[in-house]
Amino acid sequence: MKERLNGSCLCGEVRYTVADEFKYALICHCSQCRRATGSAFKPFGGIERAKLEVTGGTIRIFGDVMTHDAHCEACGSLLYSIVQQATMAHVFVGSKAPWDRILDELPQHQGFP
Repeated sequence: MKERLNGSCLCGEVRYTVADEFKYALICHCSQCRRATGSAFKPFGGIERAKLEVTGGTIRIFGDVMTHDAHCEACGSLLYSIVQQATMAHVFVGSKAPWDRILDELPQHQGFP
């Protein structure tokens, strides 16, 4: 059985565990991800939703069943997002911050591949 990783939000109210079986990684540069994180992009790893378990606290969902962000209800930390599966790449680079420079060799997509 694969190792499980444990984590929490900033205030520690929400706790989660996830299987160490990630399928892909993305770095999203869209304006929504920049707003959600307060940074130039949102890096994230993809895994089947069933392999992530919230073990404590209350989450608040922004979006719909198919695509959404889950935040801690107490401190607002972004915990996870439901998105479509993809391969390791930069996405939505067409709307990245004008001062953000991508310096690696990962594929770049103007939107979601």
